Amino acid sequence: MLRLPDHWVWDSWYVQDDDGRWHVFFLRASRALHDPDRRHHRASIGHAVSTDLRSWTLLPDALVPADGPAWDDLATWTGCTVRGPDGRWRLFYTGVGRAEDGLVQRIGLAVSDDLTTWHRHGDGPLVEADPTWYELLDRDAWYEQAWRDPWVFADPDGDGWHMLVTARANRGPAGGRGVVGHATSPDLVTWTVRPPLSTPAGFGHLEVPQVAVVDGRPLLLFCTNAIADPRLPDHRIWVADAPGVRGPWDVAAARPVPHPHLYAPRLVPDGDRGWALIGFLDRVDGVFVGELTDPVPFHLPEADPSPAGTAAGGR
Repeated sequence: MLRLPDHWVWDSWYVQDDDGRWHVFFLRASRALHDPDRRHHRASIGHAVSTDLRSWTLLPDALVPADGPAWDDLATWTGCTVRGPDGRWRLFYTGVGRAEDGLVQRIGLAVSDDLTTWHRHGDGPLVEADPTWYELLDRDAWYEQAWRDPWVFADPDGDGWHMLVTARANRGPAGGRGVVGHATSPDLVTWTVRPPLSTPAGFGHLEVPQVAVVDGRPLLLFCTNAIADPRLPDHRIWVADAPGVRGPWDVAAARPVPHPHLYAPRLVPDGDRGWALIGFLDRVDGVFVGELTDPVPFHLPEADPSPAGTAAGGR
């Protein structure tokens, strides 16, 4: 779908403009690094546009690391793009800085009138982990401070905005503290960190969380390459249920979405075809691919009492 000859492409997110065109924002880093494991500290946010989610036209990058010294002067990572009530677009993104060797993640904001030219909002991060509920940097417990991958959506009752975050609880077995972090805002600028919307369930982290209503059912989509509980099945893409889009999410009873090579997918409506997943191809035959897929039809996995719930104490 989207392969760049000179750059690897990985995490991505999607939004439609007033003309019905799809915009994809994605992480990219030069293949001149040779080792794809080095890409994370070289990441910027790329941008392309499409009418069919399959053929893409590359546009100028949306955001690159800030000039130092700054909290996001090393790399800009995964986020989401939403339109505010004033008609302006907001790009919420993860930033890491050189001062902390990229180990502390925070969330920032950029603003645009046309989805193409973006300007940072202020000089500092917008939302940071609150130690009341969330783990801060502790190299004995985890290799980084997880506070990334913001997913922002409007409250269904009109009461402001919600942000889901890849985060870790500040208590419990160190390998399985992954939770859905939560913050709320009345205006997309001022945010209050709230308690997590899930409890630890054997996952080290819940990456790129997304909420969607599929066939009338609120779903949380997330992925993970860190599973602490050996009784959990070796899957990387999961869906979890809740009474509504505000959670709380029953991660202990999450169900796997099987795909051999896909990672960090997003649910997107693919016209008359229904819901689809678009993500990046990770490793195939041991080699990192780093390109986005065409839409993959999404079929809601049936509830199964064996995947995560029985092992992690969910059901």
